[in-house]
Amino acid sequence: MNVLLVADLHYTLQQYDWLQQVAAEFDAVVIAGDLLEVASPVPREGQMIAVLKHLEALQKKTFLMVCSGNHDLTGRNEAGEKSAVWMREVRNLNIPCDGQTLTQHDLTISICPWWDGPHSQKQVLSQLTEDAQQRQHRWVWVYHAPPEDTSISCIGNRTVGDSVLREWIGQFSPDAVLCGHIHNAPFLQNGSWIDRIGKTIVLNPGKQIGAVPSHIILDTTRMEASWHSLMGTTTAPLQSSSDGP
Repeated sequence: MNVLLVADLHYTLQQYDWLQQVAAEFDAVVIAGDLLEVASPVPREGQMIAVLKHLEALQKKTFLMVCSGNHDLTGRNEAGEKSAVWMREVRNLNIPCDGQTLTQHDLTISICPWWDGPHSQKQVLSQLTEDAQQRQHRWVWVYHAPPEDTSISCIGNRTVGDSVLREWIGQFSPDAVLCGHIHNAPFLQNGSWIDRIGKTIVLNPGKQIGAVPSHIILDTTRMEASWHSLMGTTTAPLQSSSDGP
């Protein structure tokens, strides 16, 4: 199975166009948050219309999954916290997104929304707790923010990841977490696009300029991942020697 991971497209339409060109080459495409751009001169209502058209077209070419990021918060939930309420439109297109869990063969995929307060944080924890009881052999999370104290959350001499996510990884031990949010981490000397917390692989493709987004390709047959960017291509195993068969 070949999976394409991108994140932080931030309404860069050239990069959405590139996804349209390559989507059919992959068994699945994951967009891990920040599909929209808060600072764009285009109103987010207009951004949503354009992005939803792209998502609908992508869905026809491959299996598409999407989670929200902090730039995708377009309204408020019942607790008054900022929320990516437009993800309802994504779900109406039958595209798996925020709050949904998929089970396919031996794989469970938990797609988690960006949380902006204790109410939405509790909802994410409830989702993961329930999914932990029903998980299959392998469990993957799609979650915009990377975990704290990892190279994929590096901004130079410190990390700015999600400390709560790191606690959840320690509690539940998923096989992989597909992230984004920290744009420069893969390009920094102390940063990376891949790291591990115990046996959990954490991934962040980063963000780059141009028509082609920096991206990660997961090959579950070869059990390897490759990062593709303006810096070239780097490959790493998805399974460490201590993981066993």
